[in-house]
Amino acid sequence: MQVPPPRTGPLVGLNVLEIGHYIAAPFCTRILADLGAEVIKVEPPGGDPFRGWGASVDGHSVWFSVHGRNKLSVVLDLKRDRDTVLRLAARADVLVENLRAGGLERLGLGPEALHAVNPRLVIARISGYGQDGPYRDKPAFGAIGEAMGGIRHLTAHPAGSSDLPPPRCGISISDDLAGLYAAIGLLSALWQRDVAGTGRGRVVDVNLVDSVFSLMEGMLPEYAMDGRVRQPVGAAIETAAPTNTYPCADGKWLCIAGNSDLIFARLMATIGRRSWRGIRSMRPTPIVARVVRSWMRRSPPGPGRCRRSRRRRGWRRRTCRARGCTTSPTAPTIRISGRVGRCRSWRIR
Repeated sequence: MQVPPPRTGPLVGLNVLEIGHYIAAPFCTRILADLGAEVIKVEPPGGDPFRGWGASVDGHSVWFSVHGRNKLSVVLDLKRDRDTVLRLAARADVLVENLRAGGLERLGLGPEALHAVNPRLVIARISGYGQDGPYRDKPAFGAIGEAMGGIRHLTAHPAGSSDLPPPRCGISISDDLAGLYAAIGLLSALWQRDVAGTGRGRVVDVNLVDSVFSLMEGMLPEYAMDGRVRQPVGAAIETAAPTNTYPCADGKWLCIAGNSDLIFARLMATIGRRSWRGIRSMRPTPIVARVVRSWMRRSPPGPGRCRRSRRRRGWRRRTCRARGCTTSPTAPTIRISGRVGRCRSWRIR
């Protein structure tokens, strides 16, 4: 039998039971496992459906290796092995699940049954619309959370620019957000239980729609103020030009974030518009974006025959970086992977 390596991290000693599938609950428990918690993942007899997603090596999904890492798996039929689940819950600090709302109750494993065997158990529940309310019984996946939460409206193409559908952001953002909120909520409940001294577990109710809606920044107060509805603007930020992703002469893309006055001044000096550096009223105007776009499309200075040479590719990025501007090329995974050590999510020492 393969023996897992010793666990390290601030959550060593925390016992977690996962009744999850696909992304949201496994994302939450992945965070806990990365921080040292022992996670026992309950899978159905056929395995988590996520095991069949994406590319595979020797029949093993590489996608599952992300959300299944640092965990121990056990195969149980929740309808037949209820007593085994209760025994596992009795020794756990936390249970995380993402069944459809009310799923635990239908299995005879609702919070009352779980707290009867372990009053200290913190239960984090992730669903499409929450455990109560008029939509609780509706099914939902991540795409529905994005659509109803508002992000698919904002990622749509600006009005009149395209008849293509609103694109997704490229990852399962609503599932990931819900997993993050569940992790924050259950750690808060553990603090209340163990530090504040209540000694009792709580139920943390997280849903996909609210998780996405929480990111909508000023959309709700703007609407409450005067009925204003924010519209899609593509890759730009209307109030902070020039902040956008611009095409370069070599066919690649460069993201520029001129959000602050200082960065704006540096960028204007870089593109030869020194007289605009101190004019705050210039920043959100379309003319600034047009001037930056024109500068981005210029050929590199010097002999044209060297235009595609390695030395001359990326000259705008190097120029902006040398002058203290905030820029980055749009990076595919193969380029990001070499930088992971420099851009880690967290580092606890």
